[in-house]
Amino acid sequence: MPAESAPTRFRDPQIEMAHGAGGKASRKLVEGLFAPLLFGSSPGPLGDAAQVDINGTKVAITTDSFVVKPLSFPGGSIGELAVNGTVNDLAVSGAKAEALVVSYVLEAGLPAHILEAEVRAMAKAARDAGVRIAAGDTKVVEHGKADQMYVTTTGIGRLLHGVTVDPRSVRVGDRILLSGPIGDHGITILLARNELDIEADLRSDTRSVLPLIEAMAAAAAPGVRWMRDPTRGGAATSLNELAHDCGLGIQLAEDRIPVRDEVRGACELLGLDPLHIANEGQFLAVIAPEWADAALAALHRIPGGEAAMLIGDVSEQPAGTVIVTTLYGGSRVVDMLVGDPLPRIC
Repeated sequence: MPAESAPTRFRDPQIEMAHGAGGKASRKLVEGLFAPLLFGSSPGPLGDAAQVDINGTKVAITTDSFVVKPLSFPGGSIGELAVNGTVNDLAVSGAKAEALVVSYVLEAGLPAHILEAEVRAMAKAARDAGVRIAAGDTKVVEHGKADQMYVTTTGIGRLLHGVTVDPRSVRVGDRILLSGPIGDHGITILLARNELDIEADLRSDTRSVLPLIEAMAAAAAPGVRWMRDPTRGGAATSLNELAHDCGLGIQLAEDRIPVRDEVRGACELLGLDPLHIANEGQFLAVIAPEWADAALAALHRIPGGEAAMLIGDVSEQPAGTVIVTTLYGGSRVVDMLVGDPLPRIC
């Protein structure tokens, strides 16, 4: 049990937007304040879901809040996102979502037709993902206090047979697998806000990744070491967290990382790295080298997995660092996201 007097390392004087962006500030908040006070001084690597033993039965549980602005965007909306985000956190933790609990914080003055549309979107996403919404709660706050709607979902899942996800199991020579193009969601939200004066036929990638992970597990479960869905902070932050937790290096090949031209162009205009942009329908995995081809082939056979790629390898050095070999043959260090260039995207 966590001690009431457990020491904390969080020294920031106040909470800023960056603390919710999924990058360095978020990690400092979680590891420096929440973990020691809520989980104990040595909780181990923190993943997208926790495994809980209930009278000898292990289940996975996770929770997430969604504050995306605007509520709807090309390819999805907050209701759909709330289901898929929680289903995906369980999936990359090696579990199939079985039930969700949903909580709505609604702003007074919210048009009823908008609320109905989001409830319908949530119901459809749950049906598509094969998960039951079992319970919920609703609160209403004063006008102007909640940007129309915030949604929180908590999910419980059944562990997938033969899949063990742990960054401490990662070994030198393991392959890095990416399920598809990165950056679609974050740039779509930016365009939906009309904050960038460009036209692009781009849609959020929000979806359940469970069918892809189940197919990969059926073909290569013994080789799956680690998985993560790179939402806030993007692929760069997820891989930096992996490098930190396993104590090894990550080597990526830039020409192997799938990025749509529209995303790349927007990032160039804004001075952003696509590796830092949020995704809502992709996942990263570390696969033992002898299972990598089987895992990739399984994804290519599943609708939505055709663009999956092996994008890099795990190396002994430089430990705790992510290195990208560029298109021009040089290399650069890719750090965790610093700040919050695209706030309120999920």
